[in-house]
Amino acid sequence: MKLKKGIIVVLFFAWGIISLLLPALTASSAEYLTFQTEDEANTIEIFKEASPSVVYVTNNAYRRTSRFSLNVQEIPQGTGTGFIWNDEGLIVTNDHVIRNADRVTITLQDQSTWEAEVIGQAPDKDLALLKIHAPRELLNPLPLGDSNLLEVGRKVLAIGNPFGLDTTLTVGVVSALGREINSMTNRTIRDVIQTDAAINPGNSGGPLLNSLGQLIGVNSQTVNPNTGSGIGFSIPVNTVKKIVPQLLEYGQEVRPTLGIVNTVGNWASQRGINGVPIVEVIEGQPAAEAGLIGFRQNQRGDIFLGDIILEVDGQKVSNPDDLLNALEQHQPGDTVKVVTLRNQDTLEFDVELAAPG
Repeated sequence: MKLKKGIIVVLFFAWGIISLLLPALTASSAEYLTFQTEDEANTIEIFKEASPSVVYVTNNAYRRTSRFSLNVQEIPQGTGTGFIWNDEGLIVTNDHVIRNADRVTITLQDQSTWEAEVIGQAPDKDLALLKIHAPRELLNPLPLGDSNLLEVGRKVLAIGNPFGLDTTLTVGVVSALGREINSMTNRTIRDVIQTDAAINPGNSGGPLLNSLGQLIGVNSQTVNPNTGSGIGFSIPVNTVKKIVPQLLEYGQEVRPTLGIVNTVGNWASQRGINGVPIVEVIEGQPAAEAGLIGFRQNQRGDIFLGDIILEVDGQKVSNPDDLLNALEQHQPGDTVKVVTLRNQDTLEFDVELAAPG
């Protein structure tokens, strides 16, 4: 009997404590729901504003149902992320997201799906431009930032569809600037942003945003796509701003030309040549007009080097990739100073760049 009374007393005592604490616990929960740090509030606001601009990209292929069948079925062969560039339906993503696609579809935040037209591709920059014919009220373009203003340590946010998990937010900082990565064409993409915001398979083509919610980069690669590594890379928005108009007008990246045929790959470096040897100058093109020369052959069939390009407008050229990068800094009609080596003599030529033929 005494034991029962003791239990009842303990229960009443415990209930009394709970009754005293319950209002405090309830108040604490309510306070948590309403309280936000300044950084949390910024993150939440950016996500709410930007997420409607982020799209789900599906790369579809047509495949025969069997070796001996004429029946064809559509098979998703990959997914990625993109974002709305303007209210006319332009979508930016990575080139590798839509590579080898027979059909590309875009899923918006309201879960509506639209067939996309491929407007242009720039594989050397891992960028692609798509277009969907969706109502303007569904198209919310992202505001554009300036990647030249970035500093290491600044907050960044990545929104994408990693592993098919749509509209996923990750937050980090700018870890480094001026990085270089290789595209699938083995061209060097320069001035790349390095971030520790998680970028996993499926994030490719998604936006990297600053703390104002402005687009500062297009997420492209991670060091280890299988496990994640805390090291991701984003193509700077200033590169995107330059490439998108070219894709819209020409369907491809446009760079001015010298009008030459040059050696490719490691041909020169394997022979101890530092620079880009000209194999041939094209008649009527800028290099020929300026007096540059390519390989020459004597009557016995011996081949001699002509001009070896060392610099373009003060930018050193060690290989074909350097040459293309130097030309990309200019427009057709610009006059550049080309420094070459010819028979141990250093020569300078003023060359007016031409539009690609």
